[in-house]
Amino acid sequence: MSKFRGGPAFMVTAAFIGPGTITLCVLAGVQHGFSLLWAMVLSILITMIIQNTTARISLTTGQGLAENVLAQTRHPFGKILLAILLISAIFIGNAAYEAGNISGALIGLEALMPSMDYTFGSSMDFLPLLVGGLVGSLILLGSPTQLKKVLIGIVLLMSLSFFVTAILTQPNISGILKGMFLPTFYLQDTLIIVGLLGTTVVPYNLFLHAALVKDTDLSLSELRRDTYIAVGLGGLVSLSIMICAAALQGQTIETVADLGLSLAPLYGRFATVLMSLGLFAAGITSAITAPMAAAFVVCECFGWRNNSYGYKLVALLVLGVGVVFSSLSLKPIEIIRFAQIANGILLPVVGFFILLLVNNRSMMRGKAIGIGGNILLICIELFFLFLGIKSLGLIF
Repeated sequence: MSKFRGGPAFMVTAAFIGPGTITLCVLAGVQHGFSLLWAMVLSILITMIIQNTTARISLTTGQGLAENVLAQTRHPFGKILLAILLISAIFIGNAAYEAGNISGALIGLEALMPSMDYTFGSSMDFLPLLVGGLVGSLILLGSPTQLKKVLIGIVLLMSLSFFVTAILTQPNISGILKGMFLPTFYLQDTLIIVGLLGTTVVPYNLFLHAALVKDTDLSLSELRRDTYIAVGLGGLVSLSIMICAAALQGQTIETVADLGLSLAPLYGRFATVLMSLGLFAAGITSAITAPMAAAFVVCECFGWRNNSYGYKLVALLVLGVGVVFSSLSLKPIEIIRFAQIANGILLPVVGFFILLLVNNRSMMRGKAIGIGGNILLICIELFFLFLGIKSLGLIF
C-alpha cells in the first residue's frame, strides 16, 4: 500500500469548516442535542461523492471546473452568461463571506489573548489588519502546494481542538449513534437542516478542488482516498462541535465563543482555550481558501494563469473587502443576500454540468461513471434543486 500524502481535498476541508459552519453546528447542538447529527452525516456523504466526481473530471481533462463548464457551449453569449453567473456567485459571494471568516479568526484570537491591546494606544483596532496581513502574505508568498501544507497543519490542529473538547463533555455514546443513524425530522427544523447541508456542500469548494487537482501528480485512486480522509475529517470536526454544544442544550448560546465560555465552569478553562483555538484556526483557513477559490474561477473565466498577477490581484481584492467590513464592523447584508441567491442558483447548475461532464465519454477517455454512480449523482442533483429552491424561499 502506498504511503498516504495529504492532497488537495484538505484545502476543501479547510474551506468549509469556517466560522459560519461552526456557528450553525453550535446552534444545532444547543437547540436539538444529538437529534440532527444525521443531517451532518448526510451532508458529508454528499460532499464526498460530489467532490470526488469533480476531482475525477479535472484529473482526466487537465482543466478546472470553470474551464470545463464554459467549454460546454460554443455560443459566445452562452459563455458570457455562464461566466457572469460563476463570477457573481464565487467572487462576490466569497468577498462578502470573507468578513465572516476574518471576524471568526478575530473572535478566537481575542478569546485566547483577552488581555492584549490591539489598539496600540490609538482609537483604531489594528487586529483585523494584522490578521489580514498574515493571510495576504501567505497568499502572495506561498504557492498552492506550500499553502496546502500550512492548511493541513491548521486543519489537524483544529480537528484535535474540537475532538478533545467533545470528549471532555463526556457525551452519551448511544445517543450520538442514534442521532447519526436514526434520522428524525420535524417541519420546524427545516431551516437549520437546510443550513447544515448548505454550509457543507458549497459551490466554491468544487471549483477550488478542481483547480488544485488539475496540477496534482496523484492518481485517481489516491485522489479518492484523499477526498474520503479529508472530508471525513471535516465531518468529524462538525460532529464534535455539535456534540460539544449538545452538552449545553437549552441554554442561550449563539456563537462558538459563547459555547467556550459556557463550557468553562463545567469542564475548566482548558475547554475554552480549545474552542477558541479551533475558531481561530477555522477563520484563518477559510480566510485563505475563499480568496484562492475566487481567484481560480476568475482566472479560468478570463484565461489567466494561476499565480499570475491577475490571480493575486483578485485574491487580495476579496481579502481586502473582508478586512474592511470586519474592521468597520459592517454587515454587508445586501451583498450577502445577493451571494446567497447566486449560490442557490449556481449549485444545481454546477451539479447538472458535473453530471453532463462525467458522462461525456470522449472527454472522460474511458473514465466515465457507471449506472450506480449516475443514480447517486441524479439523486444529489435533485437534492441540489431542493436546497436551491428552499434557500431562495427562505431569503424571499
